[in-house]
Amino acid sequence: MRLVVASGKGGTGKTLVAANLAAVLSGEREVVLADCDVEEPNLHLFFPSDEKILPVMTDVPAFDHSRCTHCGKCADFCQYGAIAVLKDRFMFFPEMCHGCGGCKLVCPEGAITMEKRRIGHVAFSTPRRGVVLITGVLNEREIMSPHVIRETLNYASGHPLVICDAPPGMACPVVETLEGADACIFVTEPTPFGLHDLSLAAGVAEVLGVPSGVVINRSLGEDRIILDLCRSRSLPVLMTIPFNRGIAEAANSGQLVTDKMPGMKGQFIELFKKICDLSGVS
Repeated sequence: MRLVVASGKGGTGKTLVAANLAAVLSGEREVVLADCDVEEPNLHLFFPSDEKILPVMTDVPAFDHSRCTHCGKCADFCQYGAIAVLKDRFMFFPEMCHGCGGCKLVCPEGAITMEKRRIGHVAFSTPRRGVVLITGVLNEREIMSPHVIRETLNYASGHPLVICDAPPGMACPVVETLEGADACIFVTEPTPFGLHDLSLAAGVAEVLGVPSGVVINRSLGEDRIILDLCRSRSLPVLMTIPFNRGIAEAANSGQLVTDKMPGMKGQFIELFKKICDLSGVS
């Protein structure tokens, strides 16, 4: 099973859910925990350990100035603005390049070849018995987060149980993480912002055909706005986490709630059983 823990907005507690769910399940089976929030990964804060790092590379063009005639065909082809050709020179912005190789194909002088450029890395660690942590990290000023996410998921693929901590929002990085998943848990909070963004995120999962359920975090017992949306969208509420000082202190200090508050272990085990029933995969 590949299970994605996601949210329509940042700060709802999806990393808390992903980390504690993996920790609890690791008592019975090995779990691969993949941090796909590559622009700001933080699962390693809950699972500090020595890491092995492998680079993530992408293709970028290299230009032979002696052959270039400044015809501008490469710039005309590039839809991302990575190439600008002037009368007597050209400029290339590698951070904007998507590595498609189209500029090489359209160059009439054969002045363009492709070379590799590092845009991030994937880190591997085994922080506790039964947990393998795979963390994707995008370099600063880079935009190709889906590429790093894809590499992270490739390293995690094939394992019987993979839990992915998705990026927040509804854009391409989330789609890259969600596509092909067996199930998704959306973590939300009972606020107008939580309601709005959950509605959009659930729509993305629906289009992708990924079975989904909801975890309500920071609940004060007044969750009607979320419950009404879940009923209207046929989204089951899988778990409710109370607005609790002990939970907040544990999460903010990098501790697992299920370690500090053992009584919550049963709730996370029940959460996993419900998502298995929802997806039909165990």
